[in-house]
Amino acid sequence: MFIEQPAIYLRWLYPRALWRMDRRERAVYLTFDDGPIPEATPFILDTLKAFDVKATFFMVGDNVRKYPELFERIKSEGHQVGNHTHNHLMGIKHTLRDYSYNVEKANAYIHSHYVRPPHGWMRPVQYAWLSRKFKIVMWDVVTRDYSKWMTAEDVFNNVKRYARNGSIITFHDSLKSIEKLRYALPKSIKWLREQGYAFKTFE
Repeated sequence: MFIEQPAIYLRWLYPRALWRMDRRERAVYLTFDDGPIPEATPFILDTLKAFDVKATFFMVGDNVRKYPELFERIKSEGHQVGNHTHNHLMGIKHTLRDYSYNVEKANAYIHSHYVRPPHGWMRPVQYAWLSRKFKIVMWDVVTRDYSKWMTAEDVFNNVKRYARNGSIITFHDSLKSIEKLRYALPKSIKWLREQGYAFKTFE
């Protein structure tokens, strides 16, 4: 498990991945993993719309297959989309053949050149393959909204404690996260804006 911010050695392992954006710019990049699902994604989209914020959704291909209307809503409201494999595969548990097939299967639905590997772990050969075909986006802040040990206030406090210029902040549109996000997401967006941060997506 990664805690809040990635260890330096992970950045060394995957140096071509995006871990943090421009440190000179007062901006953050909100990202959401694992959706879309009807129990969580609509609330997130409603919240982003209320604050006029754009984000990037790293989606599981099978969820896009099951809920195409949510996928279309994400795109129609101006958000960015990324690939999170078709079945949320952790790379180190699978061969390159199985992993690459699963990524490509997801991309038949998602059509993105951005990818985020589930759990952040990849075999070297998988990293090399992904790097040739996609832009790999990791993170600078993990809110840990999925953790049963974290309260909604804890999630919000992680944003306040660790966000900085160029931070790529990871939330989840998942059943584990949604009750915490009902409190933490609007509070986080409001706080970040009060601190002078702009909200950006990847170019």
